[in-house]
Amino acid sequence: MEFEKNLKNIKVKIEELKKFSKDKEIDLSLEIKKLEAEKEKMAIEIYKNLSSWERVLVARHPRRPYTLDYIERIVEDFEELHGDRLFKDDPAIIGGIGKIDGKRFVIIGHQKGRDMESNIYRNFGMANPEGYRKALRLMKLAERFKLPVLTLIDTAGAYPGIDAEKHGQGEAIARNLMEMAGLSTPIIAVVIGEGGSGGALALGVADRVFMLENSVYSVISPEGGAAILYNDPTRVQQVANDLKISADQLRDLGVIDDIILEPLGGAHRDHEMMAKNLKIKVLEAYEEIKDFTLIELKDKRYEKFRKMGEVNQEV
Repeated sequence: MEFEKNLKNIKVKIEELKKFSKDKEIDLSLEIKKLEAEKEKMAIEIYKNLSSWERVLVARHPRRPYTLDYIERIVEDFEELHGDRLFKDDPAIIGGIGKIDGKRFVIIGHQKGRDMESNIYRNFGMANPEGYRKALRLMKLAERFKLPVLTLIDTAGAYPGIDAEKHGQGEAIARNLMEMAGLSTPIIAVVIGEGGSGGALALGVADRVFMLENSVYSVISPEGGAAILYNDPTRVQQVANDLKISADQLRDLGVIDDIILEPLGGAHRDHEMMAKNLKIKVLEAYEEIKDFTLIELKDKRYEKFRKMGEVNQEV
């Protein structure tokens, strides 16, 4: 990425020194260590001061771990379940039952593809109504069998196509919001990449809502906001900042509960470490809420979302 250009230059120098050292049989380990220390210091400084738009770019990185990557690393005995029992299956949303550290969960998440073929199959992680209805079916299954729900959010938004609208996209999202608000089982939601608009919120009404350090969560994409507000695509950076879409901003606003730290340089640098961090946070959150009565659980969930936002009235 553009803001990592200086890091790349140092990395190239390190590789050149290593090659020169090997070819000429000269010990350059001290010089190499100095450059590696400089590279790490620079990376810490860069990622500590990322702009909102730069975090969008990191959240969209094509090598960032997706739902199936986390399932592969932290979930045992995962059994994927398909279909909404009304129309068809939607590959943009993955759902099923599995164990995390021996505790059985229903896991639901958006799934993007790694290449053009898989992205077309997954519809770039943008779900149709049947995807949200599948998600709701699995949440109701979790409620019936008293299993906690974990949702992993990563979508630019719900699919805005004509067929999706014909099949009731708005109704499907609205129903998920309503049903999740009153679901009689614990829900934990994690924004792992992009959390875009209603397509993200349809999996986001939870008892605990977390964001990965470099993920984003917003009512609209910066590109969409720039087009609607200014009819000017060059203002995406300004809009990204105005939307308050980064994890630290949303935690300060009370929209999310906490931030899950990423490996230095982003989650795409180390899938294993990122999965471990996410697993620890999910299990901690579950321990906090597992003993609530159903009345307490739903009341606290209601209050959590009811108190979001502040209104200033000037007389």
